[in-house]
Amino acid sequence: MSDDVLGYWVPDRPEELATIFAKADFPWWVAGGYAIELAVGRELRPHGDLDVMVLRRDQARVRDLLADWDLYVADPPGQGKLRPWIPGEALQPPLHDIWCRRTPETPWSVQLMLDEVEGTQWVSRRAPEVRRPIDMLGRTNETGVPYLAPEVQLFYKAKATRDKDETDFEAALPILEEAQRVWLANAIKAIAPDHPWLRRLRPVSRT
Repeated sequence: MSDDVLGYWVPDRPEELATIFAKADFPWWVAGGYAIELAVGRELRPHGDLDVMVLRRDQARVRDLLADWDLYVADPPGQGKLRPWIPGEALQPPLHDIWCRRTPETPWSVQLMLDEVEGTQWVSRRAPEVRRPIDMLGRTNETGVPYLAPEVQLFYKAKATRDKDETDFEAALPILEEAQRVWLANAIKAIAPDHPWLRRLRPVSRT
């Protein structure tokens, strides 16, 4: 979806988002390129948006938290169309992408992504066999900002890699422990068995 059609973006910073979500009574995680930056501890590149992942089961709580915001859902997904997210409306799959701005006159600043769960397990909407305990989905940085674990975020980025995804992969690869590499490799195999990242994810010895 292009800015010239749907309005322009001035993304919030993760620290701003943490202030907005300070009263959240549900789990949430910074996602996208910012998640990789939080994992590696440094800035890597400019960002066109700020992605936030929440669980579909918690969407009503998210809607209440952002009750004063202007919220639009991408419907149908990936077709360049937005419509208002009506208060009280429960979004069902495949709807998962929500654009957020403080008022209709301000830029878009946050992009919400709804993901699936079964019990205590997160379930990938791209490959249901890829799953993980919810309490292992993310980490928290030294200032208290929660973010997706790098291996989970790289799985999302592996589907159709762009230059910025390669940048993020190169930055995150050295910090991945063996268990993280194994999980990511197995997850990628479920969606792209011949993905070039798989050769790079072989466990390495650490001395």
